[in-house]
Amino acid sequence: MTRTTPPRPVDIEAVFPALAAHRRTATRLHPRPGAPKTGESSLAGPLLWPADEPWPVCSAVHVKGTGGHLLSDVHLRRRIQDEARGRDHTDQEQLLLAAMASGVHFPDLGDADPLPLLAVAQLRTRDVPDLRGPDGCDLLQVFWCPFEVHGPDRTIDVVLKWRRAEDVGAVLTPQPQPPVVGREECVPSTCVLLPEQVVEHEYLGLLGEDLQEEIAEWEEGLLDEGDAEDGEDASDSSAPASYATYEEYEAAMAAARAEEPDEIDYMSDLSVAPGWKVGGYASWHLTGPAPVDCARCGTPMPPLLTVDTWEYDGASRSWLPVEDRADEDPRVIDPVGVYLGRGQMRVHTCPTDPTHPHRLSFQ
Repeated sequence: MTRTTPPRPVDIEAVFPALAAHRRTATRLHPRPGAPKTGESSLAGPLLWPADEPWPVCSAVHVKGTGGHLLSDVHLRRRIQDEARGRDHTDQEQLLLAAMASGVHFPDLGDADPLPLLAVAQLRTRDVPDLRGPDGCDLLQVFWCPFEVHGPDRTIDVVLKWRRAEDVGAVLTPQPQPPVVGREECVPSTCVLLPEQVVEHEYLGLLGEDLQEEIAEWEEGLLDEGDAEDGEDASDSSAPASYATYEEYEAAMAAARAEEPDEIDYMSDLSVAPGWKVGGYASWHLTGPAPVDCARCGTPMPPLLTVDTWEYDGASRSWLPVEDRADEDPRVIDPVGVYLGRGQMRVHTCPTDPTHPHRLSFQ
C-alpha cells in the first residue's frame, strides 16, 4: 500500500525562484486504520518496548479516576461506529452506546497516583526519512497523558523516547494503558502508516515582505483570470434555463463543478502539507507566527511531529492522495480521531541537540 500526493498545481519556485531558499522536506505519515505489528511504524500500535524497562507514567496531580471516559468505551464506540457506517445502529449497539458516559469510573484511583501514559506513535527512521534524533537512535516512541490539564496552558503532557531498535530484546506484553482518559479526542485510533516525503515551502507570514506582496499580487491575478472565464461562461445562452427534476439539476451542477478549475492558493496548495507528518514547516494560520526557541540553548526549534485532526480539508483538497480520490472514505479525512488545541499540535525539538527539552505549539 502506498499513498501519493498529486504534483502541486503550480511549480511555485519557477514563478518565484526566491522560494528555493524557503524549501524543506516533510514526511506525510498518511495514517490509515489497520493492525500494525510490534516492530512497525504506527499510531497507537504495539511498541518495541523492552520487557525490563518501566512503562512511562503521569505522576502529576490531577483528576484521574473520577472524571473522563473509560478507554475501553472509547475503543468500543469507534468500533461500533465503523461497523455501522452506512446503516442504522442495531438495538444492541444503541444500548451499548447509551451506557457509555463520563463520570466516576475508578474512585480508588487517586489524583496523585501514577497513570500509564498512552502510546501514541512509534516511528522508525527507515520508514520516515525526515525523522532525525540523537546520534545512533533509529526509533522514536511518543506518549502523552490523556488529560489536558498540564502546565499553564492546560494541555496534554508529551513524552518522547528515543532508542536503538536493535537494543530491544524481549518485548513487554501486555503493554500498559490508562483505564480512563479526559476526552475521547485525546485517544488515537490504531493506524498503520504509509509514509511519503513531500516538499513544503515556508508559511507565508514568515517570508520577506516583498516576497509576500509578490505572491499576493500573483494570487489576485489568478482570481482575475478565473473571474473573466466565469463571465464568458455565464454569457453562454446555450445552457438550459430549467430542469425537469431536482435530480437533473443536481447532476448538472455537479458536472459543472467538476469542470471548473480549482482555485490555487499559496497557503492552501503550495506551502505547508496538512495531516500528521514529520519535519517540514509549521503553519500559523490561526495565531500568526510565534517564536519556538530551545529553552536551553536558544536555537529556533522546527517541528519534529505535527498532530493534525484532518488528512485534508476543503481548502487543502489538492493534497488528497491519488489513491483516495475515487472513493473518499470519511476515515481518510479523519483517520486518527484526535483533536488537540484548536485542531493541530506540533512537537518541536532542538536541531542542535534533540535531547534538549521539547516544546509544544498549537493551532
